[in-house]
Amino acid sequence: MDDVTTWMILALGGLVAGVINTLAGGGSLLTVPLLVFMGLPATTANGTNRIGVLFQNLVSTLRFRKEGFDGFRGAAPVLVPVVIGSVLGAAIASRMPAEIFKQVFGIAMVGLLIPILRQAGPSKESKNAAPRSKFWNGIIFLGIGVYGGAIQAGVGLFLIAALARSGLDLVRANAIKVLVIGVLTLVAVPVFIAHDQVDWPFASALVVGFALGGELGARAAVRGGERLIRPVLIVSVLAMAGRMLSLY
Repeated sequence: MDDVTTWMILALGGLVAGVINTLAGGGSLLTVPLLVFMGLPATTANGTNRIGVLFQNLVSTLRFRKEGFDGFRGAAPVLVPVVIGSVLGAAIASRMPAEIFKQVFGIAMVGLLIPILRQAGPSKESKNAAPRSKFWNGIIFLGIGVYGGAIQAGVGLFLIAALARSGLDLVRANAIKVLVIGVLTLVAVPVFIAHDQVDWPFASALVVGFALGGELGARAAVRGGERLIRPVLIVSVLAMAGRMLSLY
């Protein structure tokens, strides 16, 4: 396979993954194996993929903002516990077998279907949330951060489910999600670069594909609304749960 063909395949894979990541999550299930298939070691594939993911979240965050869905407004109370949790998750992952961690969260992913299947949107209860509700939301986002720090793949699905539970519609939840994941990825990328775990020629192809996917995904999310996002979410959750439970 020549270099041009390889570059185009990776860009196309990034495009598809970028759309999936923006609408739901789990797009890296496509691109990381693709990078490994192209000959990269798993750790380098993971680091290279993060470059594309970073640009996808940057582009989709800006697009959501232009469309009137500003993720910055709702991200602050989510970012703090998620970032703290990600540090804890990285520490836990270094001591706990990855397979056990994956199985636990694979089962938890099935539970994500409950808030996703429910009719989303701010309810009277969520508008009048007591301080305790905010406290438990913080605990939930802390747990999501732990998962993100340990595993990363599919963390957007947990974020959307938690944000939907707090009363946000799925479009606004996505706008906040891409911003939060963008920040987490920005923090992680220098580590991969420092350990020389980024293949820059492959990353350049992913950046183009992921960025375009982020743009198209955000546009589709705004125009298609929950009627488009919900079925994509359900498929993504089931696919991610099956993968983490080693069903395929």
